[in-house]
Amino acid sequence: MAPAMFIAWTFCAMLISNNLVQGIGVNWGSQSSHPLNPSIVVGMLKDNGIKQAKLFDADGWTVSAFAGSGIEVMVGIPNNQLKGLANDYDKAKDWVKENVTKQINDVDIRYVGVGNEPFLKSYNGTHLKTTFPALQNIQKALNEAGYRGKIKATVPLNADVYEASSNKPSDGNFRKDVRSVMLQIVKFLDENDAPFLVNIYPFLSLYQSSSFPMDFAFFDGGSPIQDKNIQYTNVFDANFDTLVWALRKNGFGDLKIMVGEVGWPTDGNINATPKLAKRFYDGFLKRMANKKGTPLRPGQMEAYLFGLLDEDMKSIDPGDFERHWGIFRYDGQPKFPIDFSGKNNNKMPVGAKGVQYMDSQWCVLTEDTKNITELVPEIDYACSNSDCSSLGYGSTCNSLDARGNVSYAFNMYYQMQDQSVEACKFNGRAEIVKQNASKGSCLFPVQVLSAGERLSLAYGATIIAGLLLSLFTLV
Repeated sequence: MAPAMFIAWTFCAMLISNNLVQGIGVNWGSQSSHPLNPSIVVGMLKDNGIKQAKLFDADGWTVSAFAGSGIEVMVGIPNNQLKGLANDYDKAKDWVKENVTKQINDVDIRYVGVGNEPFLKSYNGTHLKTTFPALQNIQKALNEAGYRGKIKATVPLNADVYEASSNKPSDGNFRKDVRSVMLQIVKFLDENDAPFLVNIYPFLSLYQSSSFPMDFAFFDGGSPIQDKNIQYTNVFDANFDTLVWALRKNGFGDLKIMVGEVGWPTDGNINATPKLAKRFYDGFLKRMANKKGTPLRPGQMEAYLFGLLDEDMKSIDPGDFERHWGIFRYDGQPKFPIDFSGKNNNKMPVGAKGVQYMDSQWCVLTEDTKNITELVPEIDYACSNSDCSSLGYGSTCNSLDARGNVSYAFNMYYQMQDQSVEACKFNGRAEIVKQNASKGSCLFPVQVLSAGERLSLAYGATIIAGLLLSLFTLV
């Protein structure tokens, strides 16, 4: 290699290696009404130097977009597939053949996430008997297919699978109702050199308790908790080390732990704002860059940020914020400055490129509509079939007046219905306008052309071009 070329290559390599904290990946969810083309999303990951991605399914089109990208991938198995995989080993073999073997030559698949937080208390034990057998069958199928030691199966678990009788990590142990199966899973992970994958959300600690000290949710100083000879200044460390204690008490103190999800939402709650999200990520990424770890697990840590994009079809049963976990908006555009290198440089990440939008038009309440109280059924219908989570208390559109609330609801329904003219009727109380209806910090979005719609348009254009060519040929 010529000296000048070598110097240039080395400089580029240094830039790339310094662009992202080691051990950081992102979660890419798919519960969106208008998902971006997977190739656009993978391009955005590469532009931001992100080298690890965690998926919640194994959709072939999405996974294949990672071909040749150099990005390590964790594919997922939804909870509704656990029973079938647990009861039928042949189904597990078929799953591996279809979702791993077909992709492995081009895509760097490293992990399979079996289920997604299957032991949540809200599931009332639905997946208690099927998760471990499904995990066993998938790992066995991976091994038989020749991926032993190369691809590890694990279970993405919520931090509620363990608890402490006090607020001290040293009191931690696995929940009594899941302890038996958790010990089976932990032993299996240890035998297969697979990581324990846990989701930790400091935001939820703040959301679930009005008395929770706010600064303790971040990494820049909080009222400390003393546990034996350790002082904890943030809830993430305390939560993580509660798991470490649970593992120690059951004989698996050295098991590798990876953080499957960690992040901060930006809307849908008074504490879900871009400013607080930036504060959280700045602190977390700085700690990751310093390889500080936690008091009981110092050093390098691996974690997947949650999440990449907003998802307007997620369940809001836990709270309106569920649809706003994205570092990027629904269209792949960044919301706030974030430095993935952990150096806290105040810069915006690189947004998605090549995104195509629907026409610049909005559906709003007509000017001559006076009695808004008569529109309650229409508003309920619009919101129940779209996403009005930004209208709640403390959210970005909470300051709208009554007319603005109606227009927002109408527009969200209109956009999610692909700007259909019929979706902007509402008994004659709505109209389509060309002037941007956004108000202040409240964005009235124009929806993107989803991957499927872009294909339809391209297909339609091809047909029209073919017809025109035929006409010219006849002439």
